[in-house]
Amino acid sequence: MRARSTRWRFVATIFLGSFLLFLVQPLVARLALPRLGGAPAVWNSAMLVYQALLLAGYAYAHLLSRLAPRTQAGVHLALFGLAALTLPIGLSGMEMAPDANPLVWVPWLLLVSIGPIFFVVSAQAPLIQRWFAMAGGGDPYPLYAASNLGSFAGLLAYPLLAEPLTALAEQRVGWSIGFGLLALAVAGCATALPKSVAEEAAIETGPRPTTRQVARWMLLAAIPSGLILSTTLHLTTDIVAMPLIWVVPLGLYLLSFVAAFAPDRRAAALIGRITPFALLIAGIAAFLPSTMPAITGAFALATLLALFTVSVSLHGQLFDERPAAEHLTRFYLAMSAGGVLGGLFCALLAPLLFDWTYEHPILLFAAACLLAPVSPFEATRRWWSREPLATRVGLIGGSALFLLSIWGKGESSTADGLEELASGGIIIATAVVAIGNRLLYPAALGALMLCYGGWDMLTWSIQPGRMSRSFFGVYAVRPSGKDARMLVHGTTLHGIQNLGSPARERMPTSYYAPLSGVGIAMRTLPASARVDVVGLGSGTLSCYSRPGQQWQFFEIDPVIAEIANDPRRFTFLSHCLPNPRINIGDARLTLARQPSASADLLVVDAFSSDSVPMHLLTREAFQVYQRVLAPGGLLMVHISNRYLDLQPVLAAAAREGGWSTAYRRYRLTPAEAALNYAGSDWVAFSRSPERVYQLQRGSGVEWRTLAERPGFEAWTDDHASVLPIVRW
Repeated sequence: MRARSTRWRFVATIFLGSFLLFLVQPLVARLALPRLGGAPAVWNSAMLVYQALLLAGYAYAHLLSRLAPRTQAGVHLALFGLAALTLPIGLSGMEMAPDANPLVWVPWLLLVSIGPIFFVVSAQAPLIQRWFAMAGGGDPYPLYAASNLGSFAGLLAYPLLAEPLTALAEQRVGWSIGFGLLALAVAGCATALPKSVAEEAAIETGPRPTTRQVARWMLLAAIPSGLILSTTLHLTTDIVAMPLIWVVPLGLYLLSFVAAFAPDRRAAALIGRITPFALLIAGIAAFLPSTMPAITGAFALATLLALFTVSVSLHGQLFDERPAAEHLTRFYLAMSAGGVLGGLFCALLAPLLFDWTYEHPILLFAAACLLAPVSPFEATRRWWSREPLATRVGLIGGSALFLLSIWGKGESSTADGLEELASGGIIIATAVVAIGNRLLYPAALGALMLCYGGWDMLTWSIQPGRMSRSFFGVYAVRPSGKDARMLVHGTTLHGIQNLGSPARERMPTSYYAPLSGVGIAMRTLPASARVDVVGLGSGTLSCYSRPGQQWQFFEIDPVIAEIANDPRRFTFLSHCLPNPRINIGDARLTLARQPSASADLLVVDAFSSDSVPMHLLTREAFQVYQRVLAPGGLLMVHISNRYLDLQPVLAAAAREGGWSTAYRRYRLTPAEAALNYAGSDWVAFSRSPERVYQLQRGSGVEWRTLAERPGFEAWTDDHASVLPIVRW
């Protein structure tokens, strides 16, 4: 009975520590967003700080394990006390000097603000497991499942409970209380430790892990870690862009540890048998774009299934290859280092190296190379157990499949693409038979991905200007029919230009059609108007400019500015507004530096289906807009969105800020659709009721009243959540 209570004491401590760790990251992000903005340099720096602190915490746990049991407890509890001096959690008040480099200053700000608490909490999982073994609890590795259950609970708790129900001030206090409870739980675990090394329970001993073994642990941890990020980006870029979609891949990754580190190995074994087939299905979906809703759902499920099964399989290999408890902290340090490397590859290197999400198929291929060579079929199991035969077949068969993928890459002269169908079928059949062959199976998966869209994507990448990538995602310039060109960011349209003549190229299209809300607003401006536009896109709005007007754009992504300014891709700017002023950076920060009353029209067009920068829709953001607008100025906000209903957010902001509003819901006629116009939703704001009335009266089209939601409070920097406005 005492052994069971001791076990649950350690399980609860590990669970709570991981829960708090997964709460603190989104909490700090919410605290930092209004102050630091959403530029990728900022958040990549933040990610590096988190990764470095996590790795440092694991290294600290490894070094601390060399001390006597009670000494370990004393040191760790002392660090808890020192870290508690930085509570409640928050950002330091220090300001960045004008000449400071954000890439240096942001990490320093985060280290000063949350470094101590993040460091001490991140050490929990390996250290408490080590203490459990020293206290005579038995095999400590299954406790890692509790750690990841805690992480999973924290992952869900923030967007589903903490963010919608509590303000940041309350979250900070709540997290501080949790930190205090964790310190008490750690102290409770410390009481179970032996008083001296002589009294320490016999810990399983074994040979010191070799450098090769440590490197393999790192590799097995790196692939699933990278797959979380690549799967999330692949889903939002090529399949379906939805709010909170990032929760699903990360949640599956955490649950994979629960299955892989469970003492009962049956679930992990079953999932391992599914993994090769899941990889093949994900390989087919890796390059093919999805347009039909049914296919979209199937591709999304296949991609997520592959992430989960691969993670369980590779993490299961880690569990099977775990060292004796004597080397537990070294094992987790290697796993942490591998996780950092996988994350760095996808988050930092891939956007610099690739113009598309090539890291995703690369990681799928790497996973295939690392899978345990076990065939589900008795006959092929016998074949692949004969090493010389398996190697020869793998080398020859892999080369043949590569050539076959070229033959069927889709350049068929036949109307129905029989070559592509035939080659794809042969490769799939070969891949199924090849399961268990370390060479042939990965080669078959690679050939399958090349056959089903891979060669086409590589061809597009070779074409100058066709694909571009930044830390915000992948941009593609694609033909739209025979006489138009469009700019897409994942599944979101950012602009479309008609081709064929200078007059057609100057036509405002897509969401900015003449009868859209913003199109009507543009026509009401005087000849000397000052216009600020948040969100450049392909530069479509510039074709509303007139001589004598002063225009400037606010764009967070330099790659978008490069695309819009390149006349080989789009000519809106070169035809209508050559060499415009473009302010690069987060719009809220760059607008805050503008003079008061400096704009007659401010257009905010910075939202996509999967991502809404909440800090641009808070009470404090509207205060910035009010300061920038001249008396009687007009604010136009674009709220077209497949998944979020932003009307309650804007209605609450207008009510609290004393704005007059009008809502323009523009829907197309067939004739307008033929001109590449798109339906759109725009909201007009002004402190002057007369200005809004003038806009409605002069348009000759219907304007509506914003739909308010009873009890819906305006978003603030302290409290905002997308969950209540999701279109379920």
